[in-house]
Amino acid sequence: MKIKEVIVVEGKDDTKRINLAVNADTLETRGSAISDETLAQIEELHDKRGVIVFTDPDFSGEKIRKIIQEAVPGVKHAFLTKHDAAPDHKGSLGVEHASPEAIREALRNLYTEEPDAIPVITREDLATAGLISGPKAKIRRRLLGEILRIGYVNGKQLYKRLSLFQITKEEFAQALREVDELEPLE
Repeated sequence: MKIKEVIVVEGKDDTKRINLAVNADTLETRGSAISDETLAQIEELHDKRGVIVFTDPDFSGEKIRKIIQEAVPGVKHAFLTKHDAAPDHKGSLGVEHASPEAIREALRNLYTEEPDAIPVITREDLATAGLISGPKAKIRRRLLGEILRIGYVNGKQLYKRLSLFQITKEEFAQALREVDELEPLE
């Protein structure tokens, strides 16, 4: 599988793992303290070839996504579930631990954030679905994020994330049905 866009990852171990899965060029941020020079490179690459942000499904990875999205709107995003990023469930969590198939799957399901998107899913929809309050809201948000492949976010950010990724009512409803099937198992 050849990827024309440049994949932005956190470090060299991520690059090695990506190259086991696909034929792609990567740019490493070397952590969450992204320099202005790196952001300028990402912007130039976005203009010339396109950019896919592919970071770990953790706090630092989300921080990197936000920094890049603010500096370079319109980049694409690939997400791994926490399960796929830590297959042995013991050690650290990251792209460098994902299987080649999980990486290819994430790259087949890209999202592009649309900053001016009109929200389709309302806050009331989120409340009714038990995603922003209640004893199981966190578990339900985690499952929803994995099913939709948009990553995990807190209740406040979920509304924004669904809007930015232009999740339709139909996609949301289908994902909720899957959450309802999985959630009792948690």
